[in-house]
Amino acid sequence: MILPIVAYGDVVLKKKAIPITENYPDIQSLIINMFETMYGAFGVGLAAPQVGLSIRLFVLDTTPFAEDEDYSKEEQLELKDFKRVFINAEIIDEAGDEWAFNEGCLSIPDVREDVFRKPTITIKYQDENFNSHTETFSGLIARVIQHEYDHIEGILFTDKLSSFKKRIIKGRLANIAKGNISVDYRMRFPLLKKKR
Repeated sequence: MILPIVAYGDVVLKKKAIPITENYPDIQSLIINMFETMYGAFGVGLAAPQVGLSIRLFVLDTTPFAEDEDYSKEEQLELKDFKRVFINAEIIDEAGDEWAFNEGCLSIPDVREDVFRKPTITIKYQDENFNSHTETFSGLIARVIQHEYDHIEGILFTDKLSSFKKRIIKGRLANIAKGNISVDYRMRFPLLKKKR
């Protein structure tokens, strides 16, 4: 089932999400629905706060990046079929010199900006079966994880922009919150005036 994606301006996107256990209601259905929602919006990652749930869960599938000829054959192979569920994730280390990449977000449609992030991360998490893992990722996979991880920390990529950049996009962000934007996937807008 495709879920509505919460738009910029909703308070759930600014909350630090809470951990969950394997007893969380209908967790496997939620994971399936999140993947379906992400694919329906042509995304590569989706966090639970983006579907209105303040829990420490995100999903990602970097397969679409594998078709991008800007990446080396080695990078394309790494990105191909990389599909994961991250529950109760905690980044325990970030390393290397920060690099810029043009990021976007399903909750902030039609806004893309360069964001600086460290190239390598080590993360502890549980998978969809609540098995624990500690892994190190680098490059684009690390970046997608960091972006989704920020969501469960209540951070948006726009929070990482300079004051100048934030001023430039302020009007566009206000329009997104009000629903004054056209998107080809289901969204929930926090400031959309309800018709009587």
